[in-house]
Amino acid sequence: MHLSEVILRPIITEQSMLEMDNKKFTFEVDRRATKGLIRQAVEAMFEGTKVAKVNTINVDGKAKRMGRYAGYTRKYKKAIVTLTEDSKNIELFTDAE
Repeated sequence: MHLSEVILRPIITEQSMLEMDNKKFTFEVDRRATKGLIRQAVEAMFEGTKVAKVNTINVDGKAKRMGRYAGYTRKYKKAIVTLTEDSKNIELFTDAE
């Protein structure tokens, strides 16, 4: 698996936005990715970042129904990446001027 395939997208929620002040960033990652691979991918994608810790969570799909048809939303893996204090911040949003 290439490092560019590990991180799929950032997860933007109210809680994850508040944690960005503490240098914790939340990403949706490939379900086969390990913590070491996630660490390498973040340091390679964002220049000047140093990862202190990686926490991963496997999120199961929720049960949903549409009329008489029942199913589940998709499963995914979530990674919470903590950066070191001397690390450069990750800029998820840029000023569009």
